[in-house]
Parts: sequence; C-alpha cells; structure tokens
Amino acid sequence: MEKKKGFYTVRGYERLRQEDRSVTPSMEDYLEMAYRLSREKRYTRIGDLAGALNVQPPSASKMVQKLAEASYISYEKYGVIELTEKGRQLGGYLLKRHETIAEFLQIIGVTEGLLEETEKIEHSLSRKTVEQIMTLVRFMRENREWREMFELYKQKTSPK
Repeated sequence: MEKKKGFYTVRGYERLRQEDRSVTPSMEDYLEMAYRLSREKRYTRIGDLAGALNVQPPSASKMVQKLAEASYISYEKYGVIELTEKGRQLGGYLLKRHETIAEFLQIIGVTEGLLEETEKIEHSLSRKTVEQIMTLVRFMRENREWREMFELYKQKTSPK
C-alpha cells in the first residue's frame, strides 16, 4: 500500500503498519505471554500458553509454529517452548510496553476494564510513542506533586 499524505481509517493505518512489521498483534500476544511464562524456568509448554491466553491448544500450536518460523522461539512437538535471543528481546519489550500502558491508564484513573483497554491500545502504538509514554510514566512516578495536582484537577472538573 503506497503511503499518501492525509488521513486514513483505523484499518488503513493498520495495513500501512503491517507492511513495516513481520509480527502481527496476535503473534505479539503469544510472544509476550511465552516470555512471561518462561521467565523463571526459561521455557513453557503449549498447554500453559493456551491456558494463559484462553485459547485451545491447537490454536496455540499453530501460532507457536509461526513464531518458530520467524525465529522467535524454538520448540519440539509436544515438548517445551523456549525463546530464542531474538524472542527474549522482543518479548521483554512487549511485556514492558504492556506494563507501561497499564500503569499510564491507572495513573489517569482507568480502573474498569484495565486489561482490555491495555490490550487494545498496546498494539496500535509505534515504538517511539511507547518510549514517550514510558518517559511520561517515569516522570509521573517520580514527581508526586504533579500526581497530586492532577488528582485535584480531576476532582474539580469531573462531572458530578
């Protein structure tokens, strides 16, 4: 898709972004969860991955095959799943991105549907935007007076 100046639909931006990426949002979800599950033991299993993502094992197996073809993981059929160095690096970033977006949403007062909102947002942001949000979250964490001012402002301006 040739990039023209101007506005696009959400789907149009997704298509443009997908041309620049080899990893789909679904692949990111699996890789992030495989990273989470393998942090202690350095491996996980299809059943554990499927259970953590609330999908059937055959669906998890198909995605694991795609991730293996892209060199993010290595696995043996009916065996363990291990992340490659490439997979650990991207998985670590994906987890940090998820945690940052979740913390940002909590800071601004999102409590209901936090996990769902985080999942919806995280796949649609560029790396540069995520880095800026990471900086803002660190700033908000380190500057309590700003946070207190923000809370007071929200109380004053929120509809009764």
